Amino acid sequence: MWRAAAESIGLFLLPFVLFALYLALRLRYPLALEHWTRGRVATLILAGLAAALIGMIAIVSTSPRGHGVYVPAHVENGVLIQGHIE
Repeated sequence: MWRAAAESIGLFLLPFVLFALYLALRLRYPLALEHWTRGRVATLILAGLAAALIGMIAIVSTSPRGHGVYVPAHVENGVLIQGHIE
C-alpha cells in the first residue's frame, strides 16, 4: 500500500521537480515566486495528475494477478499446513 502511494505521489511531483530543474539550468532562482504563476502551477498540477493517473493504470495493468484461491494456514491431523494458493 505504501509503495503504491509513494509511486503516485512521486509521479505527481515529477512535473514540479522538472520545472524547478529547468529553471535552475537556465540560471534562474527556482524558488522565486515570479516563476510560479497561477497558470504555470495549474498546468503543473494537471500534468502531475495525468502522470499519476497514467502511472496507476500502468501499474494495475502490468501487475501479476494470482490464479486460484488462497487457502489460509490450518491444522490437519495435528500438522500445520502453511497457507497457499490452489
